[in-house]
Amino acid sequence: DRPPRTPWHETVVYELHTRGFTKTHPGIPPEQQGTFAGLAHPAAVEHLRRLGVTAVELQPVHQFVDEHALVNAGLRNYWGYNSIAFFAPHNGYSSSGDLGGQVREFKQMVRTLHEADIEVILDVVYNHTAEGNRLGPTLSFKGIDNQAYYRLSPDDPRLFVDYTGTGNTLNMRHPHVLQLIMDSLRYWVTEMHVDGFRFDLAAALARELHDVDRLSAFFDLIQQDPVVSQVKLIAEPWDVGEGGYQVGNFPPLWSEWNGQYRDTVRDYWRGEEQTLAEFAYRFTGSSDLYRTTGRRPYASINFVTCHDGFTLADLVAYNDRHNEANGEDNQDGEAHNRSWNCGVEGPTDEPRIRALRDRQRRNFLVTLLLSQGVPMVLAGDELGRTQHGNNNAYCQDSELSWIDWSATDTELLDFTMRLIRLRRDHPVFHRRRWFDGRPLVDGNGSAIADIGWFRPDGHRMTHENWDVGFARTIGVLLNGDLIPSPGPRGERIVDDDFFLVFNAHGDGM
Repeated sequence: DRPPRTPWHETVVYELHTRGFTKTHPGIPPEQQGTFAGLAHPAAVEHLRRLGVTAVELQPVHQFVDEHALVNAGLRNYWGYNSIAFFAPHNGYSSSGDLGGQVREFKQMVRTLHEADIEVILDVVYNHTAEGNRLGPTLSFKGIDNQAYYRLSPDDPRLFVDYTGTGNTLNMRHPHVLQLIMDSLRYWVTEMHVDGFRFDLAAALARELHDVDRLSAFFDLIQQDPVVSQVKLIAEPWDVGEGGYQVGNFPPLWSEWNGQYRDTVRDYWRGEEQTLAEFAYRFTGSSDLYRTTGRRPYASINFVTCHDGFTLADLVAYNDRHNEANGEDNQDGEAHNRSWNCGVEGPTDEPRIRALRDRQRRNFLVTLLLSQGVPMVLAGDELGRTQHGNNNAYCQDSELSWIDWSATDTELLDFTMRLIRLRRDHPVFHRRRWFDGRPLVDGNGSAIADIGWFRPDGHRMTHENWDVGFARTIGVLLNGDLIPSPGPRGERIVDDDFFLVFNAHGDGM
């Protein structure tokens, strides 16, 4: 087994659920659907290769359990953010039994994906466990050493401190907890050969006392570890506690899910005023967030949709959540959408509305896949997958969440494939260094710059134009002659020039 070691700036991430991605795929044998073996099946691998992604980011594969409340309601913990064993592949994703078969099957899956030049990144949940608060079950750590493994209230040690919204928070200040997590990370790299990790609610891991501390013991251990420091590290840079939103504040070794990118791009395409400057920052890699700490554009993991929220198809089709099936009176999940959806809720046969929605989906995909930074595509968005307005399908292990391969939007799939190929073939879309923006004099005495922004009338943007946010249309010139990164043999990279126009004017799109 040889890891692909894809450079960060060339990476395209594809977030998927092991079970949901393969459960209904017609090319995968029924006994392998929903399993690690299913993800390693040639039919699944072929889709990933044709699409052109370079890494799959798997939703949690550590052994997890279902909460009693969900079981009593006839539901399941589908997403898996309820870990109880940090060294075991989830037995529910094994087609070869759970007496060690799941370990062999996971290893074979990684090897198969590596042979296809696809990296494997794990979404890991070290911020809490499945034992819940003081009313939850005693499954493991509570019975071993409750005070060591969990953050407890200093005023009443019976109570758990909850920065995660799940009832408990692992105690990252205790050396044995840190050792457990580091041992787990090294195990998945050295024994299972994964290529990186995305840390769920990573801000909770950095809380020394109550505040999030960028120099916490956890980050120190990661930084100095000869194994873990060499793989891709992605933070979900927030938790649910006070001061937990930390986008842009993680150490230089880390990349981050860029929540500001998601919000800004959604706001731009729904026509929010005065977002041009913000949009320009996000499109060029968010230098305002990452440059001052010495990081590169690939510190920004750009996304418009992810597992948590609306799918891309639903983003342009629903104003409000439709989570009735979750059994919480439609009170869970984000209440309202942050996108533009033509004012018509849900499915429609009206040709004009459908055409506008299709164009809006393409707007999002073009913006995402041509932005500087690392794009992350939610599995199924390229196929037109819908969850019928459910934006919190964590408990829906059903057709609602599984990819329906029989309903593939072939035109959208082809469009996405061509976009990813365009990004891959042109270094100007995945630069390793920041844009400078200052005019330089070329060999003919002309003043040129690596990037230029233009108003709808064709004139360059001025400082005053950025401040007033007067338009929803903006153009950007990417100069392919000024890419500072050298090629693999030290040669200078020269690419084509590209001029992109973004137009968020409602029906005129």
